[in-house]
Amino acid sequence: MGRVGIVTHPAYLEHDMGPGHPESPERLRAILAKLESSGTMSKLTRIEPRKAAKEWITRIHDPAYVQRLEDKAPSEGYASLDPDTSMSPSSLTAAYLAAGGAMAAVDAIMDNQVDQVFCAVRPPGHHAEANRAMGFCLLNNVAIAARYIQERHGLKRVMIVDWDVHHGNGTQHVFEDDPSVLFFSTHQFPHYPGTGSENERGQGKGEGATINVPMDRGQGTDDYREVFQKVLVPAADAFKPDFVLISAGFDAHQDDPLASMNITDEGYGELTRIVAGIANTHCHGRMVACLEGGYDLRALAGSVHQHILAFMEA
Repeated sequence: MGRVGIVTHPAYLEHDMGPGHPESPERLRAILAKLESSGTMSKLTRIEPRKAAKEWITRIHDPAYVQRLEDKAPSEGYASLDPDTSMSPSSLTAAYLAAGGAMAAVDAIMDNQVDQVFCAVRPPGHHAEANRAMGFCLLNNVAIAARYIQERHGLKRVMIVDWDVHHGNGTQHVFEDDPSVLFFSTHQFPHYPGTGSENERGQGKGEGATINVPMDRGQGTDDYREVFQKVLVPAADAFKPDFVLISAGFDAHQDDPLASMNITDEGYGELTRIVAGIANTHCHGRMVACLEGGYDLRALAGSVHQHILAFMEA
């Protein structure tokens, strides 16, 4: 059984974008309740996050953008960042701890405390661009972790697997000219945010290191499994990653209200096992997943549980 860690923190529950917003604290509460009631939480190693230092955040985000976030952080009420994204008084602390949680997960693996880690963090990150918040996201947690892996721990090749139902535009744009980061994304297309067509393959030296697989609405576990086996696995075998990151959104679930796909709880376990196989083959199982989307509470909790159980089998 693999040694699996979990990153979470009470501050993640304090981030609030307003009544009725789908990216609510209840998402995290549902995940944690499922892990506790199933007995799985007791088998996980708790990893304490820390606030990400600006020196790491600004490896990905423009310093002027980080300063704007600090300037706009409200002392009460809400501050709008884009039509879908806002901050409450506790949001910026949560965002720093979310990015820092991904970094702490990397450290725990590199220090041989655990083999894989699930980061139950909020706010999510993969839509956040270098210079703006977008799509519920303030800081790009996975992108920050990728650079941290390379520059703090000296590993050269990082693979990012983004199976959120919405394309990870922010992550793609950060690394699109960088051949040292392989970005692979499956996503409902066309759908928010409108990016992620098959012909977006990176640019310059990074051409070919971006792999987008647009999915048609209604596709489910069997379709995703085929894509992972026929596209992702050969790409990973050619790239030979030193570390694997997952932008783990669970909103391609058949019950999710914000999309139209048909993956099941167990389907997320299957996809996890394929990615774990890549990590075991190429990088001693080193793998960190960061929570992105997923908006039906029961489906989200059940899918995360299957995902973590698959980690434990790795």
